[in-house]
Amino acid sequence: MAQPLHPAHPVSDNSPTAGRTPVVLLLAGAGVGGLVVLGALALWFHYGSQVFFEMIRTGLAACF
Repeated sequence: MAQPLHPAHPVSDNSPTAGRTPVVLLLAGAGVGGLVVLGALALWFHYGSQVFFEMIRTGLAACF
């Protein structure tokens, strides 16, 4: 006899790491975003605001 596609009782994940994946991804994304902001600030302080904005303007002009 054929078995049903969906069991009557859904399988639950009782492992210790269940539900932690979204939190880990959120923290990793926040860490990468923080590194990007720190990198931008480091470049700003190293090269000065005029060169920083000039590079952004040149990059935008190249895109459009």
